[in-house]
Amino acid sequence: MSFITPEIVVAGLALFGTMFGSVTGVLTANRLTSYRISLLEKEVEKHNDLVERMTAVEQSTKSAHKRIDELNEEVKQ
Repeated sequence: MSFITPEIVVAGLALFGTMFGSVTGVLTANRLTSYRISLLEKEVEKHNDLVERMTAVEQSTKSAHKRIDELNEEVKQ
């Protein structure tokens, strides 16, 4: 009686194939997730830049409105 039977070889190959497939799937999913996260980080950075620019525009607009109000007061006097 042989210690390594065809059934054991087939079971070992099936185990190896299953493990290889699982590890490959996990690594691929991890790589895809990392890629998507990097894309989202770029989008968030663009959004944050826009928010900063809009804050500057709002401050500039406030300043312009204040100056217009001052000029209107000078004209009325």
